[in-house]
Amino acid sequence: MKKLELKPIGVLKTPYKDSAPYQPLDGEGEEFLIVLDEKYVDGLEELEKFRYVYVIFFADRVTREPSMRVSPSWAGGKRVGLFASRSPARPNPIGISVVRVLEVSGNRIRTSGLDVFDGTPVLDIKPYIKDLDSKADANYGWLEDLDDMEHLTLHIKGIPHDY
Repeated sequence: MKKLELKPIGVLKTPYKDSAPYQPLDGEGEEFLIVLDEKYVDGLEELEKFRYVYVIFFADRVTREPSMRVSPSWAGGKRVGLFASRSPARPNPIGISVVRVLEVSGNRIRTSGLDVFDGTPVLDIKPYIKDLDSKADANYGWLEDLDDMEHLTLHIKGIPHDY
């Protein structure tokens, strides 16, 4: 097996210093940036033509050890396998968010809201392509078994609400 080595290509700039939302929020009035190392600037050519991108990052501030069985806080006590969840505590704490590209300027990409701490290392950026990345027959898996789908939908959409 080839040696696995990941190198950050930049950092994420967000307003979140001590806590971050569970899902990306619009973040109106707040600035969210992907700041790439200068040596990767040429890799941004034509990126502004995409409406959305995947941001792949290293969740470097996750301190919990992963458990193979988890109970999402919003799932009413239901326990599922780690890989059937979006828990940030994983064997390899790699995160992914889909964000809107608002502007590309130099080594900076201004985006819609990100659900990460300020200074989080960026591992990669990939374009979100409508027909490749949107699956019309995708479902909600075990989430469909929960009683309060309306409440769950608020979590899925990242809409702030009272529990």
